Amino acid sequence: MSEETKIRVLVAKPGLDGHDRGAKVIARALRDAGMEVIYTGLRQTPEQIAEAALQEDVDVVGLSSLSGAHRHLFPRVVEALRAKGLGDVIVVGGGIIPAEDVPDLKRAGVAELFGPGTPTTAVAEFIRREVAGRRAAG
Repeated sequence: MSEETKIRVLVAKPGLDGHDRGAKVIARALRDAGMEVIYTGLRQTPEQIAEAALQEDVDVVGLSSLSGAHRHLFPRVVEALRAKGLGDVIVVGGGIIPAEDVPDLKRAGVAELFGPGTPTTAVAEFIRREVAGRRAAG
């Protein structure tokens, strides 16, 4: 993958969730898969995440939640991205997301959700496929 087409991913921990091991594992795996990865750190607001996505010109925002606040925070991040004109940025999520929450999160604009045990290669493949599709359409 050339420098011009390298996929840029922002990994973020919205809300008060202080558990970031999974986010760091994903960030490293995506970096090892050839993507440029920016990790925002803990306790980010949806607005801070959207501003970082704008400043870093990312293709993807990856959100991690282990606190149960995903139903509230993930849609707010999608809204904040749209408010900044970043509706084309792909949003994915991971962490402890009950299956019954997935349809609502997808309707809110989250492209895909990855639970515990998902191979990091599956996450990277999904991101590559989605970004390639959007770049081809754009």
